Amino acid sequence: MEKRQQKTGNPEPSFLATLAIIGICTTFGANTVFVKITLSGMGAFTTAGSRFFIASMTITLWALLTKRSILIKKTQIKEMLILSVIFICQLGLFNLGLSLTYASRGSLIINLQPFFVLILAHFFIPGDSFTSKKLVGILLGFAGVTIMFLQKDGISSDLRSGDFLMLASVFLWAINAIYTKKIISGFKPFQLVLYPGILSVPFFFLAGYLWDTQMFGTINLKVFGSLLYQSLITASFGFVVWINMLQKYGAVTLHSYIFIIPISGVLLGGFLLDEPVGTVNIILASLLIAAGIVIVHSDFSFVRRRLGW
Repeated sequence: MEKRQQKTGNPEPSFLATLAIIGICTTFGANTVFVKITLSGMGAFTTAGSRFFIASMTITLWALLTKRSILIKKTQIKEMLILSVIFICQLGLFNLGLSLTYASRGSLIINLQPFFVLILAHFFIPGDSFTSKKLVGILLGFAGVTIMFLQKDGISSDLRSGDFLMLASVFLWAINAIYTKKIISGFKPFQLVLYPGILSVPFFFLAGYLWDTQMFGTINLKVFGSLLYQSLITASFGFVVWINMLQKYGAVTLHSYIFIIPISGVLLGGFLLDEPVGTVNIILASLLIAAGIVIVHSDFSFVRRRLGW
């Protein structure tokens, strides 16, 4: 059976692909909590440098063992440098911002990313424009996350400096997604994770030396385990799978799942960091997010035929 295509030209995710995307977003949501734990024993920039050093070595070893070429063409160097600059600024602001605000607030701010992607993709990616269906789905997802936080105890209502840094990081994340989608056809997906990671390491360690209050503090098993999660699960496996999905399904469709991130982040934060979690809010938020995902990825052809559209 021929795979159904979106109007954008990208295939719609299959059921298994949808489960995979949800799983990756769940690991990304957990990553916010593990970053916060790691920051209790390491500086913000040092954490980023350590994370991508381990991740880069892991991806390089995997590529060598599976006989995948890590080399890129000379004509691709400029594109890779541009992507790396965006990546370094994005992750630097993310870690620094998260160190200056609450993990739950950082998770909420992340949900602005699909809106940025939606707008940027419309102007910069031919064939990946947004539709009213996608807009409704994303609005439902954002409403769900907002409801989850409306009655959540322990979240200060005042703006913090970290909030603005997180907002800038999320905007750069959207730019990263759009630029990656534009250049991805000339690369192997893992190369778009490997090279920015490698190039970021010296910059993050230098920034850690200059600006972290302390590069390394108390490194206990909890801090080290959290660092390994960021490095191996998120920055290695997660990023490579995400880039593959981005190449196949498009920026707007893929990033409509971003709203899953704060749900998993808040749930894990409640489990590991003893943050209060409102059960009713979580259920309602989950229903709205699920409805948003269904709307984004359903063509409603039967309904349109019945209505004569």
